[in-house]
Amino acid sequence: MDSPQHQLEEKFGFDHFLPGQEDVLGHLLEGRSAAAVFPTGGGKSLCYQLPALLLPGLTLVVSPLIALMKDQIDQLKRRGIAAERLDSTLTADEYRDIMARIRGGDLRLLYVAPERFNNERFRGSLARVQLSLFAVDEAHCISEWGHNFRPDYLKLAGFAERFGAERVLALTATATPRVLEDICRGFRVAPEAAVRTGFHRPNLELRATPVAAADRDAELERHLAGRTPGPTIVYVTLQRTAEEVAERLAVAGFDARPYHAGLKDDRRAAVQDWFLASDTAVVVATIAFGMGIDKSNIRYVYHYNLAKSLENLSQEIGRAGRDGEPAVCESLVCPDDLTVLQNFAYGDTPSLDGVRGLLEEVAAEADRFDVSLIELSNRHDVRILVVRTLLTYLELQGYLEAGTPRYAKYRFQPLYSSKEILAGFQGERRRFLEAVFRRAKKARTWFDIDLEAAARDIGAPRGRLVRALDFLAERQQIELKVGGVRHRYTWLRRPEDIEALASELHAKTLEHERREIERLDLVLDLVGRDGCQTAWLCEYFGETLDGDCGHCGWCLDGGRAVELPPLPEAAVDDEVWRQASELRAEHAEVLEEPRAFARLLTGLRSPRITRAKLAKHPLFGALAHVPFSAVLERASQNRG
Repeated sequence: MDSPQHQLEEKFGFDHFLPGQEDVLGHLLEGRSAAAVFPTGGGKSLCYQLPALLLPGLTLVVSPLIALMKDQIDQLKRRGIAAERLDSTLTADEYRDIMARIRGGDLRLLYVAPERFNNERFRGSLARVQLSLFAVDEAHCISEWGHNFRPDYLKLAGFAERFGAERVLALTATATPRVLEDICRGFRVAPEAAVRTGFHRPNLELRATPVAAADRDAELERHLAGRTPGPTIVYVTLQRTAEEVAERLAVAGFDARPYHAGLKDDRRAAVQDWFLASDTAVVVATIAFGMGIDKSNIRYVYHYNLAKSLENLSQEIGRAGRDGEPAVCESLVCPDDLTVLQNFAYGDTPSLDGVRGLLEEVAAEADRFDVSLIELSNRHDVRILVVRTLLTYLELQGYLEAGTPRYAKYRFQPLYSSKEILAGFQGERRRFLEAVFRRAKKARTWFDIDLEAAARDIGAPRGRLVRALDFLAERQQIELKVGGVRHRYTWLRRPEDIEALASELHAKTLEHERREIERLDLVLDLVGRDGCQTAWLCEYFGETLDGDCGHCGWCLDGGRAVELPPLPEAAVDDEVWRQASELRAEHAEVLEEPRAFARLLTGLRSPRITRAKLAKHPLFGALAHVPFSAVLERASQNRG
């Protein structure tokens, strides 16, 4: 193996390691799993990029925001490092090429989202690859105490073991001490191999400015105009807000553009490229922007809307001043935001009826069964992410064992005639393919095939049919499309008391809701704190400063706390409630349950509300300015 220092200079152009990097690399190159808790901009990505050049097999990077890693992958390619990502934007030819390069050992780094493991074709390919390093980005998602708990992350350790990963690297910028313990336990990292560097960034000026909603745009423009121009990110909560604020700033003469998940892929990529190339760009973005962006000279980060947690705040301000030069991070603190953000926290929580119904349906299945999560979500009015969460809890409690997800729908389009394709095969293999082709039903130019039925008719394992179609696709003799993923499970033990289990799982979702509200309250505690804000934020993440920082608003303003404006009073409009009650009676099958009714009025979508097209009704969001808890309480009192 080449030396890490040589590769650092040769491929990455750096003459020294950042704090913590060498320690992490040492653990990995000696064959041990490791965890890296570095602040945003602290160099986490090098901890898997550099080993990918030194280790013999593939380095697999799992990230929940894979679509946002474009810049990182482009930079690796420019440095001559073979790196790719698998996501839904790839064409069939691009996907085939990447899979062929994986099998051929030509690819050193592959980025995937956790959901990629639902793809049986991908899992089958991965099983035949030497996996030198299994790197998990945003590893805090494994912890129920983290700000973005995703139960699917609890399965990643099992995947790493199943595919023979020689070592695991867990990375995050936002782990409290309790969350780091969960990370090490989940990914089997020895405590001495968990490397945490200092959270404190002395070049970041942390500010908070109270502002009324009506004055916020003018205040933002005043700040932008009054400071030396530099690359700027303005973070907002809603996609609509990103568009509106960017337009207002552009009209005011600033070089501003919006960025959010609702934009088409090519437009998002264009905004990223524009931002990277500019020294005056102002991007108005939802929280996704910045992941994978390697721009060291961001001078300003503004929070137009409140960050929803201290973890989010620290990640987002951490994108400023990575070059070590001074940067300003300012929150425009508007109490009107609090209700909107609190209401979002309530949006994922299902009703007890929904949880009970989902459990009853699953419990009625055979010992081995497969199910569509989308169909479960729609039938029981439980958001798809929460359906995944509930089923994962059943796995973790020993009720269910998950099998390999499979696609229910396979379609292919021949690029040659069947005669030409079959001419390349002889004997039993040719007869097998002939039998497969005979069981495909033609639409216009595409053929649909029911793999389960075809496998039974032919008397061959379903997996052989999948491999055969993949093989033809790799040879570019057919174009292959798959869809309708179904998740397979086996009952290990049946729940004895569905009602008790439903109550237990529903209580977990309520506890998650409570923690999300608590996180939001901590953001307000920080901005209004009568004391050094930086020191308190560092303490939250397990670091103790020797004294006051000298560069937060409290320190710079002579020890004066920000006086937060009072929360706005919001009452339920009686006429709106009367009209909504009539709508509730008209759509009782959707809105009778109190939480569903409260969602409608506060503008929170659910599967049933969406399917009933009630999200387009004038009353949808009519009480968005009222706390969800108040609307829910009244909806419960007026039930029926």
